[in-house]
Amino acid sequence: MKRKAREDKPVVSQEIMEQAKAAISADRPRPAAKCKVCSAEAAPNSAEGLCWVCRRLKISAWREIEQQMSAQE
Repeated sequence: MKRKAREDKPVVSQEIMEQAKAAISADRPRPAAKCKVCSAEAAPNSAEGLCWVCRRLKISAWREIEQQMSAQE
């Protein structure tokens, strides 16, 4: 059996297609940010824009400074 040729009418209106494309692009994850120190992929929960290694080093440095300050008192 042969099928009849269809006309090239769009099934979905162009406006609905544009809305769907916009909704999909909003759901896609953003490209990963780079660490400001070492240019590795930044941790998603880092407000400073640091990777997890640089973030841990920063936290460790803060703790060390606090310990040194309390020892000097």
